[in-house]
Amino acid sequence: MSTAKNGEEAISDPHREWALQKALTYADDIIATLRDPFLVLDGELRVKTANRAFYDSFGVAKAETENCLLYNLGDGVWNIPDLRTLLMAIPHSQAPALHDFEVQHDFPVIGAKTMVLNARRFPSDSKSPELILLAMEDVTEYKHAEVALQTSEVRYRRLFQTARDGIFILDANTLKIIDANPFMTELLGYSLDEFLGKELWEIGLFGDKQASQAAYEDLKEKGYIRYDYLPLETKDGKKAEVEFVSNVYEVDHRPIAQCNIRDISERSRLERETQEQAAVLADLHRRKDEFLAMLSHELRGPLAPIMNAVHILRLQKTENRLQRQARTVIERQVGQLTRLVDDLMDVSRITTGRVRLHKERVVVSGIVKRAVETARPLLDQRRHELTVSLPPQPIWLNADAARLEQVIVNLLTNAGKYTDEGGHIGLTVQQEGDECVLRLRDTGVGIAPELLPRIFDLFTQAERSLDRSQGGLGIGLALVQRLVELHQGTVEAFSVLGQGSEFVVRLPVALAAELQPSAATEIAEPIGRPLRVLVVDDNVDTAQTLALLLEESGHDVRMGHDGPTALKVAHAFLPNVVLLDIGLPGLDGYEVAKRLRQQSVLPNVVLVAMTGYGQDTDRQRSQDAGFDHHLVKPANFDKVQQILASVTVAENTN
Repeated sequence: MSTAKNGEEAISDPHREWALQKALTYADDIIATLRDPFLVLDGELRVKTANRAFYDSFGVAKAETENCLLYNLGDGVWNIPDLRTLLMAIPHSQAPALHDFEVQHDFPVIGAKTMVLNARRFPSDSKSPELILLAMEDVTEYKHAEVALQTSEVRYRRLFQTARDGIFILDANTLKIIDANPFMTELLGYSLDEFLGKELWEIGLFGDKQASQAAYEDLKEKGYIRYDYLPLETKDGKKAEVEFVSNVYEVDHRPIAQCNIRDISERSRLERETQEQAAVLADLHRRKDEFLAMLSHELRGPLAPIMNAVHILRLQKTENRLQRQARTVIERQVGQLTRLVDDLMDVSRITTGRVRLHKERVVVSGIVKRAVETARPLLDQRRHELTVSLPPQPIWLNADAARLEQVIVNLLTNAGKYTDEGGHIGLTVQQEGDECVLRLRDTGVGIAPELLPRIFDLFTQAERSLDRSQGGLGIGLALVQRLVELHQGTVEAFSVLGQGSEFVVRLPVALAAELQPSAATEIAEPIGRPLRVLVVDDNVDTAQTLALLLEESGHDVRMGHDGPTALKVAHAFLPNVVLLDIGLPGLDGYEVAKRLRQQSVLPNVVLVAMTGYGQDTDRQRSQDAGFDHHLVKPANFDKVQQILASVTVAENTN
C-alpha cells in the first residue's frame, strides 16, 4: 500500500479498484432505470456516477460530473448551505432501510423546482471504498398544491367569517353543530360556544327533533335540500323567516353537512305588501270596470230618448230649415256622445282581453261606406273635403264588420278633429298581394316627432289649448291598433309636423277556403203588417219616445215601467214583440224574460233586450235568459225596424 499524500490514504490495490469499478457499473445499471435524479458520491463528495434523470433535470453533461465535487456542479446550483457538513456527518449505515439524511431545497436555477434530498452513507471496507448514495424527488407540484390548499383554506375561512349569510357546519352523522360563522351569532343571538354540540331544532330552526330528522333524511336521499320561508326563532324569542339551503360533502373522509341560511324577513314583508297591493289594485280594477259599466248604463239611459226624439222629429213632414238644423246638431252630438261611451267601454274590454270578435266573410267596401256615413256629420260640420277611392273588384276579409267599421270611424274622426276647417281627407282602399291596405291621409296639423312613436299608446294626446277644441279622450287610436291586431293586421302612422298625417292599415285578405258561401241574412224592408209591440222601460221618456216611433210606423203599442206590470200587460196584450229594458224595478229584465218564456200563450213572442249594458257577459246573460236580440242603448231605430220586419216575414211565412 502506498503512502497517502496530505494525510489521506490513497487506494492503489488493483483488486479494490476493480471491485469499485464493478460496483459502479452495477449501480449504473440499477439507477439508470430510476425516474428521479440519483447520484453516487465518494467519501469526499466527488461524483462517481449519476443517472439520466439527473443530467436532464440539472442540465449538465456526464463528462462534466465525473469525479467533480458535488458543490462545484452546475455553476453554483449545489451551493446549499451546510450541505457538505450534513452529508459528511451522516453516520455509517449498517441498516440500509433506515433514512440517514433528508433535506428539502429549492433550485431556482433549474426552473424553481423543489427537491427533497435523501442520502445514505456506506463505510469502506477491505473490498470497497466509502460511498454516499443521494436520491432526489421532485416535489414542486406537491408543494404548489399544498400552498394552494393553504391559500384556499385561508380564503374559505375569511369568507366564512365575513359572509352576510349564516353558515352552520354539522357533523352529518350526529347532526350536531361543529362550527358557525359570526353572522349566525348576530342573527340568532347565541355565542359560538352555545351553538357547538347542538342540533338545529334546539336553536330555533325546525319545529322539533322529528322535523329536523325528516329534513336530514330528505338531504341524505337527494344530497341537497332547500326551504323557502322557513320560520326561525331567535334566542330572545323574535320571529324571522329564512331561506335554508343544505348539502353534504366529505372533509378528510368525514361526512359534513353545510347549511346556508339567509334572513329573508324583509323580502317576505315586501312580498306580502306587494300581494296586498296587488289585491287592492285588482279590487280597484274590478270596481273601475263596474263603474265604467254603470257609467255607460247611466249615460246611455238619457241618450236613448234623445235619439228617439230625433227620429220623431225626422218623421215630421212640416220641418222647416231652422228645425232641420237644430235636429241635425242634436243628432250629430248624440252620435258623438254615443261613440265616446262605446270607446270608453271598449278600451276596458280590449286592454283586459275580454273582447270577442264575431268574424264572418265581409266586403271591405261595405264597411268603408257605413263608416263614412257615421263620420260624415263631423266632417260636414268642419267643412272638410273627403275623397274615397274603392277598388272595382271586391276585397273579401274574414273579419268582424262592426269592429272594422269602428276602426275606420275612429281614424276619420281623428283626421277630422286635427285638420283645420276646409281641409282635405283622402281614404283609399286597395289590395297589395295578400293584404288589404287602407290609407287615410289628411292635411291637418300633423304629429310632433316626439309624440309619433307613442301615438297608439292609451291616453296619448298632443298638447292642446285650454278650450280643448279638438276634444277626445286619448283612447281612439289605441282602440284602432288593438282592434287591427285582433284581426292579425297592423297599423302605422306617418307624419311631418304641420304637413298632415297618414295612417296605413294592413289586413289579411280572406283565403279562398274562407270564402265559402254563408247563409244569407234576409233584410226585409221596415214595412209589413202591424205588430203588437210591448215597450218596457223604467225611463218614462225612453218608453214614450220609442212608443211614439213605433206607432208612427203603424204598430200597436203598449207600455210598462216595471217588471210585474210588464208580465201583467203581456198576459193580456199577447204581444208579438217585447222591447224589454234589463234594469227594471220589481223584477229585472232577465227574470221577466224567463217568465215570459214560461207562458204558453206566448209561444212565439220575440224578446229584444234594450239595455245600457253592452259587455259580452251581458249579451251572454241575456241569451241565457231567453232573449232573441240584444240592442245597446241608444239603439239605432233602423235596427229595431229590421227586427220587426223579420218578425213580419216569419209570421207571413207561417
